[in-house]
Amino acid sequence: MIKRILLFAYGVFSYLIFLGTFLYAIGFVGNFGVPKALDGPASGPLGISLAIDAGLLTLFAVQHSVMARRWFKEWWTKIVPRPIERATYVLFSSLALILLFTLWRPLGGVVWSVEDPVGRLVLRGFFAFGWGLILYTTFLINHFDLFGLRQVWHNLLGQPENGLRFVTPGPYRLVRHPLYVGWVLAFWMTPVMTLAHLLFSVATTAYILVAIRFEERDLVREFGDEYENYRRSVPMLVPSLRPGIHVTKDREA
Repeated sequence: MIKRILLFAYGVFSYLIFLGTFLYAIGFVGNFGVPKALDGPASGPLGISLAIDAGLLTLFAVQHSVMARRWFKEWWTKIVPRPIERATYVLFSSLALILLFTLWRPLGGVVWSVEDPVGRLVLRGFFAFGWGLILYTTFLINHFDLFGLRQVWHNLLGQPENGLRFVTPGPYRLVRHPLYVGWVLAFWMTPVMTLAHLLFSVATTAYILVAIRFEERDLVREFGDEYENYRRSVPMLVPSLRPGIHVTKDREA
């Protein structure tokens, strides 16, 4: 029982680290309320700063993608207890982001700047909508499972984990990956696009497009024809006017 309590405490700790990181990320990308933000005056030679920022983004992308793959999970759970596999993934992802926040170097320079007050307000509105969509979508696909709390809770109670099933929550009827749509909006909707912000937005969007391919390959393995039919009928990121079937993934409570 002590081991189960410790694993549960670890899961809660990982979740709290994630929550703080997520809240900091909003200020970091939006350039408000945090001591160090995405944009700002150049903090050193452009080439060195660019290499540091690209390295930080690559580190996060590799960690985030590799640890999510099935082959890695099968190997990783021989080292860490299965109930905290997801919580550990969340913790490592948060630490990679914290490292990025800490070492990020603004590059200076302005690619575009929207001066019209209405235009700035609209962009800020889409920025806020993107972050809201991210959070809302995590609850649609079982927030507490996604961040490892459900697994450690069931383990604490000595209950087996239930399998996965398809459901039809909200925006998943329009696009297959509304969570990623939220990230794209959050990263691109800014009234002032600096060189550092552009690098961040391009790199994260490229990662999202690559990650979707890997993620969907895993989903096809897991759900077979059910996900194949869904993929053929519902657009990936941009909603379509053509009606399709309405299914998506969720983890049973």
